[in-house]
Amino acid sequence: MKLGIVGLPNVGKSTLFNAITKAGAESANYPFCTIDPNVGIVAVPDERLNKLAEMYQPEKVTHAAIEFVDIAGLVKGASRGEGLGNKFLANIREVDAIVHVVRCFEDPNIVHVEGSVNPKRDVETINLELILADLETIEKRIEKTSRSLKTPDPKIRAQFQAEMDVYERIKTALENEQPVRALDFDDEERAIVRQAFLLTDKPVIYAANVNETDLANEGKDNVYVRELEEIVQKEHAEMILISARIEEEIAQLDDADRVEYLKELGVTESGLDRLIKKSYKLLGLISFLTAGKEEVRAWTIKKGTKAPQAAGKIHSDIERGFIRAEIVSYDDLMACGSYNAAKEKGLVRLEGKEYVMQDGDVTLFRFNV
Repeated sequence: MKLGIVGLPNVGKSTLFNAITKAGAESANYPFCTIDPNVGIVAVPDERLNKLAEMYQPEKVTHAAIEFVDIAGLVKGASRGEGLGNKFLANIREVDAIVHVVRCFEDPNIVHVEGSVNPKRDVETINLELILADLETIEKRIEKTSRSLKTPDPKIRAQFQAEMDVYERIKTALENEQPVRALDFDDEERAIVRQAFLLTDKPVIYAANVNETDLANEGKDNVYVRELEEIVQKEHAEMILISARIEEEIAQLDDADRVEYLKELGVTESGLDRLIKKSYKLLGLISFLTAGKEEVRAWTIKKGTKAPQAAGKIHSDIERGFIRAEIVSYDDLMACGSYNAAKEKGLVRLEGKEYVMQDGDVTLFRFNV
């Protein structure tokens, strides 16, 4: 899973990137300090792996991973190639979801590229550039589809007409400065939308960058946070409160000190943990687990994935030669204390090719090639 961190210059996105990846991207009080995207791989926190490791004493523990990309700051005119616009748009096309960092704090020592803090304007600035890029894409699609509509075959013509109806609807929304993700589509229309690869169709998590006080009381007194919440609701997006500065401090601490520090701040988990949970929810992801003496590991899959395809995440040979999956839920395994105890109680199930994997399935695949 690849998440692109975007935002106007000086909203705290590179500071946040530094904190969550400890990758040391340059962070400075001026625009374009991140000219090439910085990439960092982050292990997905999962307490279940620690418990399984205590049970199995494996040689290694492997967490699922998320790739974060810190994308260069954007200015007006990016869709026309202004500033680093072309590079920005190309980098956004490559990510699965967007983490849009929005400044929701006042600080006279940190220059805002637009001269003042205004989340609505900042969001619209970036959305408008993506909308303009999408408008160009959709107009090309409409032009191509209109030529295809001239076919004499009524069945093929009906298919292209369905595409044209969706594209025209998207064009109208974009012309009204509405991102594609804010629109509702049925399954057939959604398939048409996906093939257009539109930037404003990408899932978005808005990260409201706030100060320490607002983080503790969930931003209830912050007018900028309220403003951003209205945008989130309209767009069918997700939102978290985060303090890039605090995340930077947390990143320097060991696990024990981190827990204590979070407790002092009045929060139960770090911004990174909340961001990853939101990312999984937004992208419809779950994790199944494998456990043994060699390795305890989490594997990320889409909700609805069947057992053979999940096996293919481990190795294509396992999917090709899939026979069955032996599965026990993580909770049942922990309650029984061991795999053998769970088996004796009949809690280890044999599942076939049509089984849909569930989050926390501790799985052993049987295969033959």
